[in-house]
Amino acid sequence: MERNLILAFESSCDETSVAVIENGETILSNIVATQIKSHQRFGGVVPEVASRHHIEQITECISMALAEAR
Repeated sequence: MERNLILAFESSCDETSVAVIENGETILSNIVATQIKSHQRFGGVVPEVASRHHIEQITECISMALAEAR
């Protein structure tokens, strides 16, 4: 049986996530990095701070998702 893998990326205003899905049905990994604590001191999401955090967190999220999914 052929194994099709999807590497999925998502970023919202204050979260970065990466997932690996097998054959469009089975979630092998789903890593979410949140920025809630970083934005609390500002009383809300600051776009420039959020974009910096996405850049800093995406590589680690990819590595963790791939490792968890094997």
